[in-house]
Amino acid sequence: MAADGIAAIGPESGEHVSRGDRYHRVLAELPEYELIELRFGADFEGVGLHKHDDHVDSFYVLAGEAEFQVGEEVFRAGPGSFVAAPQGVVHGFQNVGGTELRMVNIHAPNARFAVRLRAG
Repeated sequence: MAADGIAAIGPESGEHVSRGDRYHRVLAELPEYELIELRFGADFEGVGLHKHDDHVDSFYVLAGEAEFQVGEEVFRAGPGSFVAAPQGVVHGFQNVGGTELRMVNIHAPNARFAVRLRAG
């Protein structure tokens, strides 16, 4: 997955972490950042407002549509959209597309989110 600061994987590679009938995929875990492909079904209600004082929380939408709140701003984000919440800024999102929502989630520096995913 990643060695000596280099992360390179194929389209089906990475670690699949089961979440009920769906899975997320850990793409890279380095001290500087971690990348995780998130997959949420159409029925997923979302992630409530929260903040992180130790890392930037960023999202690149691959498929579906999400509505993000970052600070006081609300963004509707479809495939190809990128949204980043700086350290200390309240943010959250919900699936509003009626289909599976797939995103790459980037934490910089590494926030150990993948470790928490594995723990369930």
